[in-house]
Amino acid sequence: MSEYHLHSLILAADYRVADPESMWNSLKDRQQSLVNIDAHHVVLYTSIWEPGRILVTIGVSHPNSVRDVLRSQAIFDLFDISGVDDIPAVFAGEVVEKIDLFDTAAGSAGETVAGVIVGVVATVDSAEDLMVKVHGALDRFRQSGVRKIWVYRAFDDGHEVLILQEIENEASARRWIDHPDAAAEWLSRAGFGAYPSLFVGKFAHLMTVGS
Repeated sequence: MSEYHLHSLILAADYRVADPESMWNSLKDRQQSLVNIDAHHVVLYTSIWEPGRILVTIGVSHPNSVRDVLRSQAIFDLFDISGVDDIPAVFAGEVVEKIDLFDTAAGSAGETVAGVIVGVVATVDSAEDLMVKVHGALDRFRQSGVRKIWVYRAFDDGHEVLILQEIENEASARRWIDHPDAAAEWLSRAGFGAYPSLFVGKFAHLMTVGS
């Protein structure tokens, strides 16, 4: 998750495709539309529990208009090559905070196997209050196997957040989901409106746009 820049726009969509690998190869062939919206990275995560379910995130540097980005050809291309009949909900927001627990954990030096990604769009009373609670519980999060936490706030709704967490392995992710810390209030508020429930997956691909 370290590919994102602070103050950039993130677009995220969680949906199902017939063939994630084919979809990704097609997306790489259509990079120009991503260049046109000043995208810098695209990341694909694939579900480990639900075949065909993917989470795609796009980092965009300093967009002039969120509305224009959401109406851009790049977004239509993304879903066109995915073969979806209905365009899924797209989260558009900016970084609230990045917390890296793994780097500060004892014995974390060196390379490590990528963990499990748990992602969700949820409603919270206040992003600021949420972060106070999270910071107060970081030691418990770390003990539960949480390595990283990224929090994004939607541009059009200050109570709507996208939270991505990296957890050390699938067993720890299952325990975290079944018995989360009280400070992880977003897990009990996962999935509302057009947004799906918790996404649990693995990193599959990263594309640096234009490279």
